[in-house]
Parts: sequence; C-alpha cells; structure tokens
Amino acid sequence: MALAQDATLMTVPTPRPIVVVGIGADGWDGLPATSRKAIEKADVVFGSVRQIASVRPHCTETRTWPSPLLPNLRSMLDAYEASLVCVLASGDPMFHGIGVTLMREFGAERLRVHPAPSSVSLACARLGWALQDTPAVSLVNTPIETLLPDLADGRRVIVLSRGSSTPGEVARMLSSNGFGDSSMTVLEQLGGPAERVVRGRARDSTFEGVDPLNVVALECVRGPDAPRRGRVPGLADSAYTGDGQMTKQEVRALTLSALAPAPGELLWDIGGGSGTIAIEWMRTDRSCRAVTFESSQARREQIESNALHLGVPGLIVHDAAPESFGGVSAANAVPDAVFIGGGLTGADMLEACWQAVRTGGRVVANSVTAETDSLLLTAAAKYGGELRRFQIYRGEPLGAFTTWRPHLPVTQWSAIKP
Repeated sequence: MALAQDATLMTVPTPRPIVVVGIGADGWDGLPATSRKAIEKADVVFGSVRQIASVRPHCTETRTWPSPLLPNLRSMLDAYEASLVCVLASGDPMFHGIGVTLMREFGAERLRVHPAPSSVSLACARLGWALQDTPAVSLVNTPIETLLPDLADGRRVIVLSRGSSTPGEVARMLSSNGFGDSSMTVLEQLGGPAERVVRGRARDSTFEGVDPLNVVALECVRGPDAPRRGRVPGLADSAYTGDGQMTKQEVRALTLSALAPAPGELLWDIGGGSGTIAIEWMRTDRSCRAVTFESSQARREQIESNALHLGVPGLIVHDAAPESFGGVSAANAVPDAVFIGGGLTGADMLEACWQAVRTGGRVVANSVTAETDSLLLTAAAKYGGELRRFQIYRGEPLGAFTTWRPHLPVTQWSAIKP
C-alpha cells in the first residue's frame, strides 16, 4: 500500500519553457531590456553563427545549429530539457521564423516569445509602404515560382530571400514571365550598421554581390503581351502544357465554384490529367492544399511541370486512385473536398471518395459519357446532392463568318457529406 501511495505521488517533471528571442541585424545593441535579460538568464543559447557571435559575451553557454536543422532540432533541445533554453530568431520569430517550427514541435504553451520587428516591417518602414496592404512571399524554403500567383500589374510585394542569389533569380523569373519592367529594391542588413539599398529594373539587373541577409521589394509592371493570370479559377487552356487531357476553362470555373475552396482547405483530385483543377484550387489562396491522383506516369510528370510553372509547386501527385489513398500522408489524409474527373471509372470509386471526404466536406464529379452519367444518377439517389448539366459553345470562324462550336455536354453531381 505504501509503495502504491508513493507511486501516486511521483510526477513527471514539467519541461522548462523555451524562450525565443527575436534579434535583428543590429545584434545585441538593438535588443530591448527584456530580451537581453532573457539571454543573460539562459543556461544555453541556440542560434545561427551570426546570431551567436552578436550575443556570445552575454551567454553562459552557446550552441550553433547544425545543417540540416529540422532532423536534429528535437534531440538538441531535449538534451537541455531541465535547463533554461533560449533560442535566437531573425526578427519576428512567428513570421516565417523558427518560432513557428518550435510551436509545431513543442506546442505554443511551452514557448515564451520576445519578438523583434520583422524584415517586412522594416522594409515597409524604409519604403513608406502600408504594411497591411503589402503581401509577403517567402522563398527561403520554396522554389522561386512560388512568387508567380502574387504577380499582378501595379502590385507591391515583399520577397523574403534565401540568400544572395535570390534577387537575381527573381529578376530572371520576372523577365521570363512578362514582368521585366518591374522595379526591384533589394534591402540588405535591415536595421544593422551595414544596411544598404540597391535598386534596379528586373530586365536590366543581375544583382550580383548582394548580401545574403536581404529582402526584395517589388513594384510589379506587367508587359502588354504577358498573359494575365489571376487567382480566380478559369485560367486560359493555353496556360497548361500536356496531351490535352484537361477540364476546359469554362467547365473548370464552374467546377471550382461547386468545390468552393476556402483558405487552408485540402482537395483530392481524382484523375488529374493536366492538373488543372488541383492547380487552380491551390491558386485561390496560398494556404490551400491539394493532392492529385493520376495513373499515367507521363501525366504525373505533366501535372508537376504545370504546377511549378503556375506557382504551386507544393501540389502532391500520387499514382492511381483509390489504390494510392493509403499512401497519402496523415496531414493530407482527410480531404475537405474531392473532385472526380477523368478518374470516374465505377461505383467503387465514388464510394471510396465518399468514405474519404470529411463530414461536412464536398464531393463533385463530372461526366461526359452515358455510362458515367448513370453512375452520377445512382450517386445522387444514394447520397443526395444536386445534378447539373451544361454545355459550352465557343465562337469560331466559318469562312467569312462566325459559328458556334459545341463542346461535349457535361453532367455534374455535387453533394455535401452529412
């Protein structure tokens, strides 16, 4: 009995908080008193080589991050679980910073965050731009094409660079996509003694010798011959490459309307073809995610190429459905919406998709054959929802005149899972 009572009194020690301190290019000199005190009180301070160098005289012990960082992050901090740990972050730790990574790994309740001004705040202050009206795109861990959906004539954008090569890469990408006349301002070492500003036009500038610590401010100018590609679904068919297996522009817009993407939602696209539905789902908002399933290897490669060149390289491509459903990561395993296009092969596919979508999620399926029409009629009788049928006509030349050329009529079933 005594041993049992002793066991109930034993408690697992609560890990000590992780203090996260934002630090700018001005290092220790630019830190407020509360941030300085947090560093001085810490048993160990983690940070990059540059960050540690600026605070080392005020630290008991320091550790610099290994490369790659993420596979080692948990084990490094767990080794100091009983110590008071301080982690240094560039600027605002919760703005594309290590604070977000630590929150996901350890939970928000364990963090004590001391933010500094972000590089975007400093850039807008230098340029006189309204921070709330200026989108920021991080290229630190993503391909340069991630910037493409944010390009629009007259728009201002701040780009977070991964290093000294980013401004030149952005200039080349702008020029090759019809935005070569855009103005670029590269702001180096913001807030530090070595702060410098370099300006140029995208088509005329290479931005060599830029400091690795930089952000790029864009004032976008679209050339007269550049394609206009907004975030609203219904991009021109010519925006895509491939074998022509795609949901055409007008039907695509109607289909995305039925799918009704909202920020942060996940789509499963069955029978991806050229990837049009999944790509335009993701373009509606930067936080939208998509997984597409396609049985053809050539088309899977085609989808990945289209996704990259239309600015959504995060699109995940799997083999045929429903066999590949089990290979989807846990984070993407419960879709908010499912679209069945070229993958509508039988009632078992509809059943698998209906089971996969979350409660309250949407399933939309398109058909152009009598056989698949019958599947949709059966699905509507079984699951409810709405049936629609539409046909698109496009005006085309007929000699000296214009005639209406019909596309195949499309039957569409859409339903919300109760």
